[in-house]
Amino acid sequence: MTREFQQVGVIGLGTMGAGIAEVFARNGLSVVGIEVDEAAVANGRGHLENSTGRAVARGKLSEQEQQSLLGRVTYSTDLNALADADLVVEAVPEHLELKRQIFTQLDKICKADAVLATNTSSLSVTEIAVATGRPGKVVGLHFFNPAPVMKLVEVIRSVVTEQDVVDDVETFVQKLGKVDVTIGDRAGFIANALLFGYLNHAASLYESRYASREDIDAAMKLGCGLPMGPLALLDLIGLDTSYEILDTMYKQSRDRLHAPQPIFKQMMTAGLLGRKSGRGFYTYDAEGSPNVVDDALTPATDAAVEGARPVSTVGVVGAGTMATGIVEVFAKAGYDVVCVARSDEKAAKVVAGVTRSLEKGVQRGKLTEADRDATLARIKATMSLDDLARVQLVVEAVVEDLAVKQALFSNLDDICAPGTVLATTTSSLPVIECAAATSRPGDVIGMHFFNPAAIMKLVEVVTTVATAADVEATALQVAGKIGKHAVRCGDRAGFIVNALLFPYLNDAVKMLEAHYASADDIDSAMKVGCGYPMGPFELLDVVGNDVSLAIERELYLEFREPGFAPAPLLEHLVTAGRLGRKTGKGFRDYS
Repeated sequence: MTREFQQVGVIGLGTMGAGIAEVFARNGLSVVGIEVDEAAVANGRGHLENSTGRAVARGKLSEQEQQSLLGRVTYSTDLNALADADLVVEAVPEHLELKRQIFTQLDKICKADAVLATNTSSLSVTEIAVATGRPGKVVGLHFFNPAPVMKLVEVIRSVVTEQDVVDDVETFVQKLGKVDVTIGDRAGFIANALLFGYLNHAASLYESRYASREDIDAAMKLGCGLPMGPLALLDLIGLDTSYEILDTMYKQSRDRLHAPQPIFKQMMTAGLLGRKSGRGFYTYDAEGSPNVVDDALTPATDAAVEGARPVSTVGVVGAGTMATGIVEVFAKAGYDVVCVARSDEKAAKVVAGVTRSLEKGVQRGKLTEADRDATLARIKATMSLDDLARVQLVVEAVVEDLAVKQALFSNLDDICAPGTVLATTTSSLPVIECAAATSRPGDVIGMHFFNPAAIMKLVEVVTTVATAADVEATALQVAGKIGKHAVRCGDRAGFIVNALLFPYLNDAVKMLEAHYASADDIDSAMKVGCGYPMGPFELLDVVGNDVSLAIERELYLEFREPGFAPAPLLEHLVTAGRLGRKTGKGFRDYS
């Protein structure tokens, strides 16, 4: 018979615990909130009143509903107030011994059939459970912050958790209107195990001064559609909390990708904990405020484009989807564009592709017919590279084959006038290898557009050790004029976006390979729990498993980091021809 959880307890009424108490009270349950002293109780009550007050202000809750909700919550500083609870959820700070002590006390206080749950995000549920005489009735119940808003709850079973307890908790979570995924007791569970490796890697990019905090965050928001950049997210979570989660995960996994970057300890020691302390990677206008203010690291506006070379005519080499999008972007921005393809048929295909896209814009009212015609009039399609002799910028968008690109850059070196900026759109190959094929490496730069180029706002501007300062300034200025957000980085495999994205995707494949969770549960955890627009397996199948494997191999060869080695399962899928949506089969089958 399914348990009915009518009276529930929540221990710890910080932001997380108060949010969990609100979720329970919203669903008509009687809630007992426990804190260490009266001051903490008052603080917890304030959390609930403020949160529900915001819901009233937004019209999500009536004043009467708010009062009824608040009336279902009682408060105490005595654990004995939980004697009649059907379910107790612990949400105290992430310290194992503190949690174990609480569970030992709960075991003595709570009735025999009560379920005891921990909201830990990283600690071992098993180690907490064995502090009681009823480990079979202990589960992990990991809510996400803010609990009233976030839909995901991870249900964590230990090796001794009773099946009926798991079943009843799953049913309960679903009645709360949440999406549940049930998994085993492993550090980080699904979401944090995938999220914190990525966050740690982002911190390392910042620490090594590979890119600025603003560029790292903008790259992941604009390039991947993430709700927050990784450094802003670390500030929200708290640098101390993030360190504890990473440290716990590393102690269990011994995976170097989870070893906290030294910058975490340095910032913690300096009191730079993120939003809660008013300073972290960014500076905020007050403790606990989300409002970022300028500080000594804030980049000066437009300083980067001083000294840019004049550009009025642009050459684009290539005839694929990316090249077609780039031609459209430049022509719409008022540049004369010379598009070079290998045949008349391919050149005509580029013009037809741009025409189709512009026509859609006209039909949707985003473009006038006059603008469409003017844009098309600025495009000249040709088969001859010699027609690039008078352009001021060439953007290469040919196949991702280094030999092909090097031959092209050697030709461009011979054809283009002195001072012409030569750019490659490569997403993974070394820009310096293209530059070395010319006698003017200072004029060569990476301009990595994202697909579809006409829509995606991000361009990674990639400088080599040889790139001249005015060439970088030119790329940045042109990116701004075509309506793109440029981020700056050095010439390393993956640049910013792919260097952060593909190890995360690889970790997801390893998690699936280990049979820890299903592809559906992993995708749900990242979409519902972290706000990602696509789950990792959806994204891999869209990108193409062969493309993903090639990028992961490049990252591994460059960094020699064991954790970057492509998961064998990905290798096997590619060998089997399961490349994703383009072949109809990948991690999933498509009709």
